[in-house]
Amino acid sequence: MSSVNELMVREYFESLGYLVTQPRKYVVPSWRKHSDEGADLIVINPRVGEHRVPDHIVWGTSELANIARAVVGIRGWHTERFYASVIQQTPWVFRFVEPAFVRHAARLAGSSDIARILCIPRLPASGELKDRTIRVLKEKGIDGVISFETILNELIAYVQPNRNYDKSDLLQILRILKIYDLIKDRQLDMFSVSFRRKSRSKMTDDGSPAGSSSKEPPPATH
Repeated sequence: MSSVNELMVREYFESLGYLVTQPRKYVVPSWRKHSDEGADLIVINPRVGEHRVPDHIVWGTSELANIARAVVGIRGWHTERFYASVIQQTPWVFRFVEPAFVRHAARLAGSSDIARILCIPRLPASGELKDRTIRVLKEKGIDGVISFETILNELIAYVQPNRNYDKSDLLQILRILKIYDLIKDRQLDMFSVSFRRKSRSKMTDDGSPAGSSSKEPPPATH
């Protein structure tokens, strides 16, 4: 697992008020990596009263409002979507939800009632490929899937240009990119798109403002 991927996920959960711990501090040798691959992070939100796991598997930030604790797996292959075929070819991806690893995470979290979250690049866009992938994820024991697109969008919205994030390289980089208008909040982008659509709706087919004509007016008669 890339440390950059872990950093993004850690900052995301911390921005939502979670306490984050990393159960394995050492680097697993390549020859035994798959057998020792456990949870990447364990997250606990002390502000959540009743722990409730949603019925659906594709999560955004709103679904975490009722998640008090979770074991998190991070799979940041950003060059491809997460298809069912990928799951079949890399079964070790789900080692972190095997009973032994979950029991260990539950002991650290202080409760056996713990969600299983997988952070991935993207699911298939739509159709049967997406439905099949979701079915396989559920069969593997995953409660919720959060995409890196969601994570990054939330971090971008969280960062304020007028705050100094010297204690976080990632947040400070996002802040600097915002200062120079190299990235914008999705909410601002949505507003901009809406504004452009309204502006276009006020134009005629030839590009002139609605209610006006591109043709010369007829000469005045006396």
